[in-house]
Amino acid sequence: MSKITKKELFDLLKARHENNQYTRLAQMPKPDTFKDIDKATKRIKKALDSNEQITIVGDYDVDGVVSTTIIVDFFKRIGIDVNHIIPNRFKHGYGLSPKIVDMIDSGLVITVDNGISAVNAAKKLKEKKIDLIITDHHTVGEELPDALAIINPKQKDCTFPFKDICGAQVAWYLCAAIKKEINADVNLQEFFDLLCVAIIADIMPMTNLNYTMVKHGLKLIKQSQRPAFIKINEMMQKNLYVSDDIGFTIAPKINSAGRMDDASVALSFLLSENIYDANNSLQLLEELNCYRKVLQERISQKANNATNQEDNAVIVWGEDWHEGVIGIVASKLSNSYKKPAFIFSIKEGIAKGSARANANINLHSIISETSDLLIGFGGHKNAAGLSMKASNLEEFKKRINTLLNIEPEELHIEHDVLGELDVSCVDIEFLNIIEKFEPYGLNNHRPIFRISNSKVMKSQLFGKDKNHLKLTLSNNGFIFEALQFHTENKILDEYIDLVVSINKNEFRGEISPQFLIQDIL
Repeated sequence: MSKITKKELFDLLKARHENNQYTRLAQMPKPDTFKDIDKATKRIKKALDSNEQITIVGDYDVDGVVSTTIIVDFFKRIGIDVNHIIPNRFKHGYGLSPKIVDMIDSGLVITVDNGISAVNAAKKLKEKKIDLIITDHHTVGEELPDALAIINPKQKDCTFPFKDICGAQVAWYLCAAIKKEINADVNLQEFFDLLCVAIIADIMPMTNLNYTMVKHGLKLIKQSQRPAFIKINEMMQKNLYVSDDIGFTIAPKINSAGRMDDASVALSFLLSENIYDANNSLQLLEELNCYRKVLQERISQKANNATNQEDNAVIVWGEDWHEGVIGIVASKLSNSYKKPAFIFSIKEGIAKGSARANANINLHSIISETSDLLIGFGGHKNAAGLSMKASNLEEFKKRINTLLNIEPEELHIEHDVLGELDVSCVDIEFLNIIEKFEPYGLNNHRPIFRISNSKVMKSQLFGKDKNHLKLTLSNNGFIFEALQFHTENKILDEYIDLVVSINKNEFRGEISPQFLIQDIL
């Protein structure tokens, strides 16, 4: 493998975006390409004209909270107070459910980031003579809810040209359509700070439209006048935001509310009207996130111990495992074992599960093959939620193993290594080339490189739980350090080959490369 040059690096990263037809915001698809969006906006205008109560029903993850924030803030900017409900994961379950319908007596209901599978809840609203508008991006099932309008790019007869967008983007497009319908004076680009958080957190493909929107949004966070982002800027002290800042720092804090307590805490943070309120909400989110980390580590260890390495997927369960963290545990074990992961929490005979995969399979399609065993399920290609009677778990495990009896390389997508790295050549110019093509994410991974034949001079575990690894290495006489987070203690050979990504590390005004180990070969 030849050593990669700066020119090759630049050309390879540039080539990823050559077919992007949305390089400028002016080129973005128009709202009217969504199926049912015209019908929805006319019904909303009627509600506004007649002072009808409008109720927004969101979801408890980052995408759902941001979607709710965008639409509530939009209505506020046009002088309308809307009712909003974000379900509590532990009391109400996911999205628009019959329990949520019980909380609504009249008016118009608009879902954001959910609703496409809410068949029973939609029937109940119909019985109450309440109109329903669904905005969602999740996979469309065989039976559609009976709604006045369904805005979801994954509908077969929807002409919106880019299908892989998150719920917040669909909600934003609805706001754009409403703005046009009522001729409102609202600058919709001011919502891009929120949008980029949702796109990254929901692991949408970082290509085409998403790439352009996130690139714009990351710049906007720095200048954002939202009290929530002013506090985030104070906390992070960043000159420039990259996708990892959202994925590893900002999104987990927002997500912790819905995972550990109630997502209304995160919504209050993002909708804060002053610095004082934003600071109080952020402190609470910090506490919840710390609690989440403790529980996550505890359940990860139990799940890891219960995993059978011979299975085609990680499928494990435990009594009263915290429902709020099993999704993160599934993601972690999927990456660790390089296969899809299904983690279940059993309570009162019911198993609620989260599934994650970074694979050439479609999780939603695979799970649908076991629908006769399930109480319910939903999601998309890489992430899904499901529930069943605990007595069905063994049969579910058996069937999933049969369905996933395919080539191992189909069960996990390995990152493409760009080339062999000459560590001594990684300077500011090299780091700037990588930074220039931010944001990175799904289908546009941060570039990774191979470093061959490095001598291990020092190895140490660090962190409170001693689960992070720091290596001091020598490569052709050049000494450098490399870090691996969330790892297990292992005996290393004297000479090792590494697969690494590189971040720009800024400390006290000094910029240096930070080598992050993706794999030790």
